[in-house]
Amino acid sequence: MDDMRLRVYPDPVLREPTLPVTEFDEAFRERIEKMVRIMHERDGVGLAGPQVGWSRQVAVVFDGEKNHVLVNPVIESTGGEQEGDEGCLSFPGIFTKVRRSKEVTVRAMDEYGKERTLSVEGFIARAFLHEIDHLNGRLLIDSMSPLKRSLLRKKMRRLEKDEEM
Repeated sequence: MDDMRLRVYPDPVLREPTLPVTEFDEAFRERIEKMVRIMHERDGVGLAGPQVGWSRQVAVVFDGEKNHVLVNPVIESTGGEQEGDEGCLSFPGIFTKVRRSKEVTVRAMDEYGKERTLSVEGFIARAFLHEIDHLNGRLLIDSMSPLKRSLLRKKMRRLEKDEEM
């Protein structure tokens, strides 16, 4: 898996089902470190395995102070509601309003396989939920109206053609 690089829509890996992680060895932790590097290099707040071509249930989220590693995450509970603009590294330059829970409690493992429960709120709850969506094949585009989705697809195809030239 040396080909870890940011994948941009419509790359099909973004929709592939992710598999649970069962091995927590040094190679696994090195992949997570690379994900964190890619996320920070792109000024991202979060990054999920499929976004770097790795179809595993792994996501990283930066809360402004520390990186959270979410392996095999399960949403335990949600509460409240918030709406705000969301962007995504796999949709460069695209932002859309998304309604999400204001609070979330997630059970996940860390990079060593240790289980923990994290309760977060506000913007970081939004980021956790966004990255967990990626692990389930749900993308930012899925939160858009059909018209906006159609316009975005056209824009992304144009960007893809521009990159090929």
